[in-house]
Amino acid sequence: MKSTMNKIMTKLSHYCSALPNELLVLSARFAIAAVFWRSAQTKFSGWKFLGQDWQFYNVSQSTFMLFEYEYDLPIIPPDIAAYLATLAEFGLSLAIILGLFTRLSALALLGMTAVIQLLVYPDAWPTHILWAVGLLFLIKHGGGTLSLDRLLFKR
Repeated sequence: MKSTMNKIMTKLSHYCSALPNELLVLSARFAIAAVFWRSAQTKFSGWKFLGQDWQFYNVSQSTFMLFEYEYDLPIIPPDIAAYLATLAEFGLSLAIILGLFTRLSALALLGMTAVIQLLVYPDAWPTHILWAVGLLFLIKHGGGTLSLDRLLFKR
């Protein structure tokens, strides 16, 4: 029984190691970018292209209210925090999708995730830890071969 199980595990390990690394990097890029992109889309409205809002500087009134009454961040005034968060979610998720400054973008979103976890929704750690794993993966591995990083900064 033990030898059969060892054979199965060895075979499974062999097949899993054959997964292309690029598939993992692309999956991580799109998965984590989707979280922040969708959040940004709820914060503004304006010019639409391909069913998405692109006028990221047109922050909605409800977003300002969220930052003033629900998020209540210390140090940063709510209106500035609303603009910064919206711009970060929009710009950094777009950069990650394109694979542009992937490590830096992921690091910034990891910082944002830490702020959300520590100051806004401390009970939401099961969600935030999933975001952190994807972001840490991108910080370690970068944008991969199918990225603007590779095109612009060949190593």
